[in-house]
Formats: sequence, structure tokens, C-alpha cells
Amino acid sequence: MTRRSTGAGEGSAGDDGALFPSPVEVRRSARRRRTVSAYREGERTIVLIPARMSRAEERRWVSVMLERLARQDARLRPSDDDLAARAVDLARKHLDGRAKPASVRWVTNQGSRWGSCTPADRTIRLSTRLQGMPSWVVDYVLVHELAHLLVPGHGPDFWELVDRFPRTERARGYLEGVSATAELGIRDDADDEPDEPDEPDEPDEPDESDGAAPDDTDEPDDTGEPD
Repeated sequence: MTRRSTGAGEGSAGDDGALFPSPVEVRRSARRRRTVSAYREGERTIVLIPARMSRAEERRWVSVMLERLARQDARLRPSDDDLAARAVDLARKHLDGRAKPASVRWVTNQGSRWGSCTPADRTIRLSTRLQGMPSWVVDYVLVHELAHLLVPGHGPDFWELVDRFPRTERARGYLEGVSATAELGIRDDADDEPDEPDEPDEPDEPDESDGAAPDDTDEPDDTGEPD
């Protein structure tokens, strides 16, 4: 396997001097015949291509895979506005539209829970630890907090509402597994605990692979719980 890195200010795989975002590493493999893959490895994006590809084909496929990873990142790390829109949609589908949050946002100060809400002002906060998890897990946490806008505590009436979300048990199991594996100690009934003090905003860090499988793409013949 041969490797070649490109970075800010460096030329791309092509001869026209186009630039790839920094840093990108292209790995060619003689065993790879038809597929192109890309994934995050720390701060670096790895693109795997067949050894026989021309420089022009390499340049095209690196661009395609970077765009695909960007779309994937957007799905796994929605903005606050995206969260708010998703919460409204989930409330309509599963809670008869009765839960009406005033705001929904990501926060960094929830070390003992996945999410929290304040019924008095109808605000919902989700832990940034959820970013990168499957969308149905984030949806479960949203439904959990939306239900708290209607029912305080974790009694039968509350769980009747939450269980309307079809993946509730699966999502709870997923989050319990994450908490146990990472020794986070996060419980599913910690909504009533106060939030920790807000931490100062930090710049976003580059996405990592988070253990996800590389994004494989067939090459054309001619040429990846709350609180």
C-alpha cells in the first residue's frame, strides 16, 4: 500500500493544483479493485483507493468522499436549529403536538445525564456527548425531555408518553451500554439534578471516526441515552 498526504497549501492529487482540505491522506492498495473508502482518523481524513487509479480519478474521488463525509457529519452533529426542528417533529408524531419547547440546544455542562429540561420556560438541553451517536438515540433523548414538558418525574404517566417512541428500549439499552463502557455513571432518571456550571465555549474539534466503519463506495466500471 502506498500513502500520500496533502495539507493546507499543498497541491491535490491532480495536476491542476487544486487543493484538498487539510489534512487528507490518500492510500493506494493493489488489493483494492473497485471500491473507494473514506473515514476520519483523529484530525486526518483517510481516503482508500485502488492502486490503478489515475491522478485525475484520485482527485475526483477524494472530492466525492470528502463531500459524503461532510453530509454524514451534518447528520450526526445537527445544529441547535436542527435539534429544535427535530423536537417539534417528534412532538407532533409521538406526543400529539402537545409538547412545545421554546428552545432546544446543545450544552457541555451535563456530566451526569444525557439531557435536561426546564418546564417553567420550556427549554431543553442535550449533552454534547450525544453528538456522533445514531439519530434514533438523539431522538429518544428529545422525546424523553419533551415528555417532561408535560409530565414531571418518571412515573407511569411519563413512561407511557416516552414509550410512544418506537425505539425507546433500544435507545435506553444503547445509552446504558455507552455509560457503562466509558464508566460515565449517567442514569436515565437524573433529570431532577441541577445543571453543572456552564463551561466556556471551546472551538470545535475535528471529527473522529468514533469506531464507525469506513464509508465504502463502489467505483464505476470506468474509472461511510438521556437523562
